[in-house]
Amino acid sequence: MRNVFAFFLTFALAGAFVPVVHAQQTGPATSTQVVAKPDRLDALFGELKRERNERAAQRIAQRIREEWNRSGSASIDLMMQWSQKAMEEQKFDIALDFLDQVVTLDPSYSEGWNRRATVHFMMQNFGKSMSDINQTLRLEPRHFGALAGMAQIMKERGNKQLALNAWQRVLDIYPMMRSAQNEVSTLSEELAGEGI
Repeated sequence: MRNVFAFFLTFALAGAFVPVVHAQQTGPATSTQVVAKPDRLDALFGELKRERNERAAQRIAQRIREEWNRSGSASIDLMMQWSQKAMEEQKFDIALDFLDQVVTLDPSYSEGWNRRATVHFMMQNFGKSMSDINQTLRLEPRHFGALAGMAQIMKERGNKQLALNAWQRVLDIYPMMRSAQNEVSTLSEELAGEGI
């Protein structure tokens, strides 16, 4: 169980202290804002899908996470940092307070929903985590971190087939993710064994 939490936390929170600006901001950027362009993310996802070197793919995935973390709001950036610190200190209720404010201030910021899903997962509130994962995926269907979280929840709930499906979706987006490859292999073997 600890390994599941450690994996999900590490995966979902990678790059949490990167300066952030939101990709779907409405209105023009000011001189203090840099808006991530959808075509930049599209290009990065194209690179991620084509890359066959694991380390190079990890670097591309990190660049994607950095783009996702771009909120465009100094207030949201600060609350995301505070939520990260609270999570590291296992003060999950405090982290949730900050993240509730983040998703209220900017409901189109997918990383706010993803971070809140992570906190709910760590608290074993799987239903609430799934709700936030679904919101994350509605805003960013290619969010391999949210899909990995969904796969972990399905596995925790004993639904291996749905977990396998989610991991396969991760690999469609990020083919060189070693943990997803391992999970697909393990779950496929387990499901094949159960069918005998």
